[in-house]
Amino acid sequence: MATFTDAGVYSDTGLSMSGNATTPDFGASRKSKPNVKSIKFGDGYEQRLSIGIQQDPKAWDLKWSTLTDSDANAIEKFFENRFGSESFLWTPLGDTTAYRFVCREWNRTFASSNINQISAKFEQVFEVP
Repeated sequence: MATFTDAGVYSDTGLSMSGNATTPDFGASRKSKPNVKSIKFGDGYEQRLSIGIQQDPKAWDLKWSTLTDSDANAIEKFFENRFGSESFLWTPLGDTTAYRFVCREWNRTFASSNINQISAKFEQVFEVP
């Protein structure tokens, strides 16, 4: 199981990184969308039902704005190695527990010489280990 940390990215890609390169910028946003099915009746009433055991997966919009070329290459390679489908462990900001996420989309911007920006969306997944 891959882990999205500096050591985990290095272990996965073999590309060296500076310290704390995998820590995203402040301003990250966390989204919640509980799995709920609802039925609306003709008289204005509504009935709701939570679906599944894991009913509230989180999604994170993250950004790294001052990455060197080598750090950006390593992070991007880590995402590419997962093909948007393989999960990895990541500890969200302000948390102490690692959860499983997938990164199905990311964007890299070449801001200037040796300054790169990466934005990515991490989606929490639940699967049998």
